[in-house]
Amino acid sequence: MKPIRTRFLKTAASCALLTLTCSSTTLLAASAEPSHNAGQDKNKQSAPLDAEQKAVAKVEAAPDVAAKLVAASEFIKKYPKSTLRSKVVSHIAQEVAKIQEGAQRIAQLENMLTVFKEPSDGDVITPILIDLYFKESRPDDGFRVASAYLSKNASDVAVLTQAALEGVEQAKKKEAKFAQQSLQFGGKAIELIESGKKPDVFDDARWGEYRSQWLPLLYQQLGLLSMMTGNMADAKTKLEKAGSLNAKDPITFVLLGSMLNDAYQQLAEQHKAASPGPLKETILKQAHAKLDEVIEFFARAVGLSEGNAAYQQLHDQILQDLQAYYKYRHGGSSDGLQQLIDKYKMP
Repeated sequence: MKPIRTRFLKTAASCALLTLTCSSTTLLAASAEPSHNAGQDKNKQSAPLDAEQKAVAKVEAAPDVAAKLVAASEFIKKYPKSTLRSKVVSHIAQEVAKIQEGAQRIAQLENMLTVFKEPSDGDVITPILIDLYFKESRPDDGFRVASAYLSKNASDVAVLTQAALEGVEQAKKKEAKFAQQSLQFGGKAIELIESGKKPDVFDDARWGEYRSQWLPLLYQQLGLLSMMTGNMADAKTKLEKAGSLNAKDPITFVLLGSMLNDAYQQLAEQHKAASPGPLKETILKQAHAKLDEVIEFFARAVGLSEGNAAYQQLHDQILQDLQAYYKYRHGGSSDGLQQLIDKYKMP
Protein backbone atom coordinates (compact mmCIF):
# COMPACT_ATOMS: atom_id res chain seq x y z
CA MET A 1 0.00 0.00 0.00
CA LYS A 2 1.32 3.42 -0.93
CA PRO A 3 1.98 5.55 2.19
CA ILE A 4 0.17 8.86 2.45
CA ARG A 5 1.83 12.01 3.73
CA THR A 6 0.48 13.66 6.89
CA ARG A 7 1.32 17.35 6.95
CA PHE A 8 -2.12 18.91 6.95
CA LEU A 9 -2.79 19.46 10.62
CA LYS A 10 0.10 21.88 11.13
CA THR A 11 -0.93 23.97 8.14
CA ALA A 12 -4.60 23.85 9.05
CA ALA A 13 -3.83 24.93 12.58
CA SER A 14 -1.74 27.84 11.37
CA CYS A 15 -4.55 28.95 9.05
CA ALA A 16 -7.48 28.21 11.33
CA LEU A 17 -8.02 31.73 12.62
CA LEU A 18 -8.15 33.15 9.12
CA THR A 19 -11.88 32.61 9.37
CA LEU A 20 -12.05 35.31 12.04
CA THR A 21 -13.55 38.14 10.06
CA CYS A 22 -14.08 40.13 13.26
CA SER A 23 -11.21 41.09 15.54
CA SER A 24 -11.18 40.62 19.27
CA THR A 25 -12.24 44.26 19.40
CA THR A 26 -15.63 43.15 18.10
CA LEU A 27 -15.93 40.70 20.96
CA LEU A 28 -14.84 43.39 23.36
CA ALA A 29 -17.40 45.84 22.06
CA ALA A 30 -20.12 43.26 22.46
CA SER A 31 -19.04 42.63 26.03
CA ALA A 32 -18.52 46.19 27.16
CA GLU A 33 -21.28 48.06 25.36
CA PRO A 34 -24.04 48.95 27.81
CA SER A 35 -27.67 48.26 27.14
CA HIS A 36 -30.04 51.10 26.42
CA ASN A 37 -31.18 51.04 30.05
CA ALA A 38 -27.68 50.85 31.56
CA GLY A 39 -26.86 53.67 33.93
CA GLN A 40 -30.52 54.64 34.36
CA ASP A 41 -31.59 54.56 37.98
CA LYS A 42 -34.74 52.52 38.37
CA ASN A 43 -35.96 54.98 40.97
CA LYS A 44 -35.53 57.84 38.49
CA GLN A 45 -33.23 59.93 40.63
CA SER A 46 -33.11 63.63 40.01
CA ALA A 47 -30.69 65.07 37.48
CA PRO A 48 -27.06 65.42 38.61
CA LEU A 49 -26.30 68.52 40.64
CA ASP A 50 -24.23 71.30 39.14
CA ALA A 51 -21.39 70.43 41.52
CA GLU A 52 -21.25 66.88 40.15
CA GLN A 53 -21.26 68.15 36.59
CA LYS A 54 -18.41 70.51 37.38
CA ALA A 55 -16.45 67.64 38.94
CA VAL A 56 -16.96 65.60 35.77
CA ALA A 57 -15.84 68.56 33.68
CA LYS A 58 -12.68 68.69 35.77
CA VAL A 59 -11.97 65.03 34.95
CA GLU A 60 -12.54 65.65 31.25
CA ALA A 61 -10.31 68.74 31.27
CA ALA A 62 -7.37 67.03 32.96
CA PRO A 63 -4.33 66.95 30.64
CA ASP A 64 -3.51 63.25 30.77
CA VAL A 65 -4.79 59.92 32.07
CA ALA A 66 -2.87 60.13 35.34
CA ALA A 67 -4.37 63.55 36.09
CA LYS A 68 -7.81 62.34 35.06
CA LEU A 69 -7.54 59.46 37.54
CA VAL A 70 -6.64 61.88 40.33
CA ALA A 71 -9.65 64.03 39.46
CA ALA A 72 -11.82 60.92 39.17
CA SER A 73 -10.71 59.75 42.61
CA GLU A 74 -11.83 63.07 44.05
CA PHE A 75 -15.14 62.77 42.19
CA ILE A 76 -15.77 59.26 43.56
CA LYS A 77 -15.01 60.32 47.13
CA LYS A 78 -17.43 63.22 46.94
CA TYR A 79 -20.16 61.59 44.86
CA PRO A 80 -19.92 57.78 45.20
CA LYS A 81 -23.54 57.27 44.11
CA SER A 82 -23.53 59.77 41.29
CA THR A 83 -25.47 58.89 38.17
CA LEU A 84 -22.53 60.37 36.21
CA ARG A 85 -20.15 57.72 37.46
CA SER A 86 -20.45 55.59 34.34
CA LYS A 87 -19.76 58.65 32.18
CA VAL A 88 -16.49 59.24 34.01
CA VAL A 89 -15.46 55.58 33.69
CA SER A 90 -16.22 55.55 29.97
CA HIS A 91 -14.38 58.82 29.38
CA ILE A 92 -11.17 57.63 31.01
CA ALA A 93 -11.38 54.24 29.32
CA GLN A 94 -11.62 55.99 25.95
CA GLU A 95 -8.57 58.11 26.79
CA VAL A 96 -6.61 55.01 27.81
CA ALA A 97 -7.49 53.45 24.45
CA LYS A 98 -5.64 56.28 22.70
CA ILE A 99 -2.33 55.31 24.34
CA GLN A 100 -0.16 53.63 21.72
CA GLU A 101 2.05 51.49 23.94
CA GLY A 102 0.29 48.38 25.19
CA ALA A 103 2.07 48.08 28.52
CA GLN A 104 1.14 51.66 29.38
CA ARG A 105 -2.48 51.03 28.52
CA ILE A 106 -2.50 47.98 30.77
CA ALA A 107 -0.92 49.94 33.63
CA GLN A 108 -3.50 52.71 33.34
CA LEU A 109 -6.40 50.25 33.25
CA GLU A 110 -5.01 48.54 36.33
CA ASN A 111 -4.82 51.97 37.96
CA MET A 112 -8.43 52.59 37.00
CA LEU A 113 -9.49 49.51 38.93
CA THR A 114 -7.92 50.95 42.07
CA VAL A 115 -10.09 54.05 41.70
CA PHE A 116 -13.31 52.57 40.31
CA LYS A 117 -14.12 49.64 42.57
CA GLU A 118 -17.82 49.11 42.04
CA PRO A 119 -18.81 45.92 40.15
CA SER A 120 -20.40 48.06 37.44
CA ASP A 121 -17.03 49.81 36.95
CA GLY A 122 -15.25 46.50 36.56
CA ASP A 123 -17.82 45.35 34.02
CA VAL A 124 -16.56 48.13 31.75
CA ILE A 125 -12.84 48.09 32.56
CA THR A 126 -12.04 44.41 33.04
CA PRO A 127 -13.03 43.10 29.56
CA ILE A 128 -10.78 45.77 28.02
CA LEU A 129 -7.95 44.70 30.32
CA ILE A 130 -8.41 41.02 29.44
CA ASP A 131 -8.27 41.88 25.75
CA LEU A 132 -5.02 43.79 26.25
CA TYR A 133 -3.40 41.04 28.30
CA PHE A 134 -4.01 38.63 25.44
CA LYS A 135 -2.84 41.11 22.79
CA GLU A 136 0.34 41.86 24.75
CA SER A 137 1.21 38.16 25.07
CA ARG A 138 0.38 37.94 28.75
CA PRO A 139 -1.91 34.90 28.72
CA ASP A 140 -1.34 34.03 32.39
CA ASP A 141 -2.66 37.43 33.43
CA GLY A 142 -5.42 37.24 30.84
CA PHE A 143 -6.74 33.89 32.01
CA ARG A 144 -6.31 34.83 35.68
CA VAL A 145 -8.39 37.99 35.29
CA ALA A 146 -10.85 36.34 32.91
CA SER A 147 -11.49 33.49 35.35
CA ALA A 148 -12.18 35.91 38.20
CA TYR A 149 -14.36 38.10 35.99
CA LEU A 150 -16.35 35.20 34.57
CA SER A 151 -16.95 33.74 38.03
CA LYS A 152 -19.11 36.83 38.61
CA ASN A 153 -20.22 37.45 35.02
CA ALA A 154 -20.86 33.91 33.85
CA SER A 155 -23.13 35.04 31.00
CA ASP A 156 -20.65 37.38 29.29
CA VAL A 157 -20.60 35.45 26.06
CA ALA A 158 -18.09 37.78 24.41
CA VAL A 159 -15.41 37.32 27.07
CA LEU A 160 -16.12 33.57 27.17
CA THR A 161 -15.60 33.41 23.41
CA GLN A 162 -12.44 35.48 23.48
CA ALA A 163 -10.85 33.41 26.26
CA ALA A 164 -11.77 30.17 24.49
CA LEU A 165 -10.16 31.27 21.23
CA GLU A 166 -7.07 32.52 23.04
CA GLY A 167 -6.65 29.07 24.57
CA VAL A 168 -6.58 27.57 21.08
CA GLU A 169 -3.94 30.09 20.04
CA GLN A 170 -1.84 29.14 23.05
CA ALA A 171 -2.20 25.43 22.26
CA LYS A 172 -0.92 26.10 18.73
CA LYS A 173 2.15 27.62 20.40
CA LYS A 174 2.63 24.35 22.32
CA GLU A 175 1.26 25.84 25.54
CA ALA A 176 -1.42 23.44 26.68
CA LYS A 177 -2.02 24.59 30.26
CA PHE A 178 -5.02 26.72 29.24
CA ALA A 179 -6.67 24.00 27.17
CA GLN A 180 -9.17 22.76 29.75
CA GLN A 181 -10.16 26.28 30.75
CA SER A 182 -10.68 27.17 27.13
CA LEU A 183 -12.82 24.12 26.49
CA GLN A 184 -14.95 25.05 29.50
CA PHE A 185 -15.24 28.70 28.47
CA GLY A 186 -16.02 27.76 24.89
CA GLY A 187 -18.57 25.18 25.95
CA LYS A 188 -20.32 27.75 28.10
CA ALA A 189 -20.29 30.29 25.27
CA ILE A 190 -21.86 27.71 22.94
CA GLU A 191 -24.48 26.89 25.56
CA LEU A 192 -25.42 30.54 25.94
CA ILE A 193 -25.58 31.17 22.20
CA GLU A 194 -27.64 28.06 21.54
CA SER A 195 -30.03 28.86 24.40
CA GLY A 196 -31.54 31.56 22.21
CA LYS A 197 -31.60 34.02 25.11
CA LYS A 198 -30.35 37.36 23.85
CA PRO A 199 -27.98 39.19 26.22
CA ASP A 200 -29.08 42.69 27.16
CA VAL A 201 -26.07 44.28 25.44
CA PHE A 202 -27.28 43.11 22.01
CA ASP A 203 -30.14 44.25 19.87
CA ASP A 204 -31.87 41.63 17.73
CA ALA A 205 -29.86 42.32 14.58
CA ARG A 206 -26.47 42.27 16.28
CA TRP A 207 -27.31 39.14 18.24
CA GLY A 208 -28.34 37.30 15.09
CA GLU A 209 -25.12 38.33 13.41
CA TYR A 210 -23.07 37.32 16.43
CA ARG A 211 -24.67 33.89 16.61
CA SER A 212 -24.22 33.11 12.92
CA GLN A 213 -20.59 34.23 12.92
CA TRP A 214 -19.16 32.99 16.20
CA LEU A 215 -21.06 29.77 16.89
CA PRO A 216 -19.57 27.78 13.98
CA LEU A 217 -16.15 29.24 14.70
CA LEU A 218 -16.36 28.17 18.34
CA TYR A 219 -17.25 24.63 17.32
CA GLN A 220 -14.41 24.62 14.79
CA GLN A 221 -11.76 25.99 17.12
CA LEU A 222 -12.76 23.80 20.06
CA GLY A 223 -12.71 20.85 17.67
CA LEU A 224 -9.17 21.80 16.71
CA LEU A 225 -8.25 22.07 20.40
CA SER A 226 -9.69 18.61 21.04
CA MET A 227 -7.60 17.29 18.16
CA MET A 228 -4.45 18.80 19.63
CA THR A 229 -5.21 17.33 23.06
CA GLY A 230 -5.94 13.88 21.63
CA ASN A 231 -9.71 13.72 22.11
CA MET A 232 -10.60 12.68 18.58
CA ALA A 233 -14.18 11.66 19.32
CA ASP A 234 -14.98 15.10 20.72
CA ALA A 235 -13.08 16.77 17.88
CA LYS A 236 -15.11 14.88 15.27
CA THR A 237 -18.40 15.84 16.92
CA LYS A 238 -17.49 19.51 17.14
CA LEU A 239 -16.05 19.76 13.64
CA GLU A 240 -19.06 18.07 12.09
CA LYS A 241 -21.27 20.56 13.93
CA ALA A 242 -19.11 23.43 12.66
CA GLY A 243 -19.48 22.12 9.12
CA SER A 244 -23.25 21.90 9.46
CA LEU A 245 -23.42 25.50 10.71
CA ASN A 246 -21.04 26.93 8.12
CA ALA A 247 -20.58 24.78 5.04
CA LYS A 248 -18.41 27.44 3.35
CA ASP A 249 -15.35 27.35 5.63
CA PRO A 250 -12.58 25.21 4.10
CA ILE A 251 -10.65 24.96 7.37
CA THR A 252 -13.31 22.77 8.93
CA PHE A 253 -13.10 20.27 6.10
CA VAL A 254 -9.30 20.24 6.12
CA LEU A 255 -9.43 19.35 9.81
CA LEU A 256 -12.02 16.63 9.28
CA GLY A 257 -9.98 15.24 6.40
CA SER A 258 -6.83 15.31 8.52
CA MET A 259 -8.53 13.25 11.22
CA LEU A 260 -9.56 10.66 8.66
CA ASN A 261 -6.10 10.73 7.17
CA ASP A 262 -4.64 9.81 10.57
CA ALA A 263 -7.06 6.89 10.76
CA TYR A 264 -6.01 5.85 7.27
CA GLN A 265 -2.35 5.94 8.29
CA GLN A 266 -3.05 3.57 11.16
CA LEU A 267 -4.80 1.15 8.83
CA ALA A 268 -1.92 1.43 6.36
CA GLU A 269 0.53 0.43 9.07
CA GLN A 270 -1.69 -2.48 10.10
CA HIS A 271 -1.88 -3.60 6.47
CA LYS A 272 1.87 -3.40 6.12
CA ALA A 273 2.42 -5.55 9.21
CA ALA A 274 -0.30 -8.13 8.46
CA SER A 275 0.51 -11.50 6.96
CA PRO A 276 -0.95 -12.32 3.54
CA GLY A 277 -4.50 -13.57 3.78
CA PRO A 278 -8.13 -12.52 4.26
CA LEU A 279 -7.37 -10.23 7.22
CA LYS A 280 -4.83 -8.27 5.20
CA GLU A 281 -7.34 -7.85 2.38
CA THR A 282 -10.03 -6.69 4.82
CA ILE A 283 -7.69 -4.07 6.26
CA LEU A 284 -6.86 -2.90 2.74
CA LYS A 285 -10.55 -2.40 1.93
CA GLN A 286 -11.05 -0.45 5.15
CA ALA A 287 -8.03 1.71 4.41
CA HIS A 288 -9.21 2.48 0.89
CA ALA A 289 -12.68 3.41 2.17
CA LYS A 290 -11.11 5.76 4.68
CA LEU A 291 -8.89 7.30 2.02
CA ASP A 292 -11.88 7.92 -0.21
CA GLU A 293 -13.41 9.95 2.61
CA VAL A 294 -10.17 11.92 2.92
CA ILE A 295 -10.27 12.67 -0.80
CA GLU A 296 -13.86 13.93 -0.53
CA PHE A 297 -13.09 16.29 2.35
CA PHE A 298 -9.93 17.64 0.75
CA ALA A 299 -11.68 18.16 -2.58
CA ARG A 300 -14.29 20.14 -0.71
CA ALA A 301 -11.63 22.24 1.00
CA VAL A 302 -9.85 22.90 -2.30
CA GLY A 303 -13.07 23.94 -4.00
CA LEU A 304 -14.11 26.25 -1.17
CA SER A 305 -10.70 27.90 -0.89
CA GLU A 306 -10.10 28.44 -4.59
CA GLY A 307 -9.73 32.09 -5.51
CA ASN A 308 -9.45 33.23 -1.89
CA ALA A 309 -6.06 34.86 -1.30
CA ALA A 310 -6.26 34.29 2.44
CA TYR A 311 -6.31 30.53 1.86
CA GLN A 312 -3.87 30.38 -1.07
CA GLN A 313 -1.11 28.49 0.75
CA LEU A 314 -3.56 26.01 2.21
CA HIS A 315 -5.29 25.56 -1.14
CA ASP A 316 -2.05 24.84 -2.98
CA GLN A 317 -0.81 22.34 -0.42
CA ILE A 318 -4.09 20.46 -0.16
CA LEU A 319 -4.44 20.38 -3.95
CA GLN A 320 -0.97 18.89 -4.36
CA ASP A 321 -1.68 16.04 -2.00
CA LEU A 322 -5.25 15.61 -3.18
CA GLN A 323 -3.92 14.98 -6.67
CA ALA A 324 -1.58 12.28 -5.38
CA TYR A 325 -4.33 10.60 -3.35
CA TYR A 326 -6.80 10.71 -6.20
CA LYS A 327 -4.34 9.21 -8.69
CA TYR A 328 -3.49 6.43 -6.26
CA ARG A 329 -7.16 5.50 -5.96
CA HIS A 330 -7.83 5.80 -9.69
CA GLY A 331 -4.99 3.86 -11.22
CA GLY A 332 -2.75 6.85 -11.82
CA SER A 333 -5.43 8.90 -13.58
CA SER A 334 -6.74 12.34 -12.63
CA ASP A 335 -9.90 11.95 -14.70
CA GLY A 336 -12.88 13.21 -12.73
CA LEU A 337 -10.87 15.09 -10.10
CA GLN A 338 -11.64 18.55 -11.45
CA GLN A 339 -15.32 17.76 -11.59
CA LEU A 340 -15.17 16.69 -7.95
CA ILE A 341 -13.48 19.96 -6.96
CA ASP A 342 -15.88 22.03 -9.06
CA LYS A 343 -18.80 20.53 -7.17
CA TYR A 344 -17.67 22.39 -4.05
CA LYS A 345 -16.58 25.71 -5.54
CA MET A 346 -18.17 28.86 -4.24
CA PRO A 347 -20.56 30.48 -6.76
